[in-house]
Amino acid sequence: MSDGYLVSSANTGDAALRLYREFEADLILLDAGLPGSNVYDLCRALRGPPGANLASVIFITSRSDTEELVAGMASGAVDYLPMPFREKEVLARVRVHMRNRLRLAELNKADKAKDRRLTITAHDLRNPATSIRALAHSLRSGSTGPVAPEQREMLNTIYEVSDSMLDLINQLLDASVRSSSEVVINLRPTPLAELIEDAVRLNNAAAALKGSAIVVRSGSLLGHAVIDGPKIRQVIDNLLGNAVKFSPPASTITVEVDSSGGQCSIAIRDQGPGIPEGERDVLFRDYGRTSVKPTGGEPSTGLGLSICHEIILAHKGIIRAGNLPGGGAEFRVTIPVS
Repeated sequence: MSDGYLVSSANTGDAALRLYREFEADLILLDAGLPGSNVYDLCRALRGPPGANLASVIFITSRSDTEELVAGMASGAVDYLPMPFREKEVLARVRVHMRNRLRLAELNKADKAKDRRLTITAHDLRNPATSIRALAHSLRSGSTGPVAPEQREMLNTIYEVSDSMLDLINQLLDASVRSSSEVVINLRPTPLAELIEDAVRLNNAAAALKGSAIVVRSGSLLGHAVIDGPKIRQVIDNLLGNAVKFSPPASTITVEVDSSGGQCSIAIRDQGPGIPEGERDVLFRDYGRTSVKPTGGEPSTGLGLSICHEIILAHKGIIRAGNLPGGGAEFRVTIPVS
């Protein structure tokens, strides 16, 4: 009666639970008369283990026992089969529920991919919004020159709007549930030096709020590189933002760039506490966070480095992290360029 399905069976409730953990079933036919445990508790236990792919349970019950049917559905079953049952009816019910399960899995996959794109977009918006707020703060403070009353009013509005925007973005990031999805890159000749200079200039505005500065030390640098410029800019923004976020006030963040031998290497060094022992493996995971906290109370989703990792992998490159001998951490990206 398998009809092409992979089938396994158990004769007691305890055996059914052990088998379920090993077999990873998609659908369970559960006899209401199964010995060895309370069958309704067993159904709840089968529906209870954590995971995104819990099996659907079909109760097999006496034709005339309404109480069995109600109790079975209340304990988590999705359908029932009356005894005595016919093979064709059982297979028809199984096919329907398996088709429904496949459709639900496809819908869940599409929803998760949509959530992920939304989350990544929100994360990318946060860096420019932070820079806008920082630039508005610098201008209205008068540190770059006198500001007329009319200009100050406009700058105050820009600051308040960008601050509200950041709050909305952070709320969106907190509410988003990220799932995996392929990163698609669009390779084009890109002025690499200009891309890095722009990233450093905008992130310096945020660094200035903490009395910090970002400096660039470049070796031989290609005029143009065949990369996905916006996505590599996204990586640089994330790494610079983290370096500022986790370094104490009045720090110097260093960017070292070198292009030679068909590769481009970008190293960003901070003056923070470094990566705690035993926590390096969480850095590039989704929502992975170490025990180190931002020094200025900035928000941290644990999302940025996992995005960086996927973008660099899509470029067939490598991203590494390590501690510096004199303190602080270095994040180094190496990608092939031509």
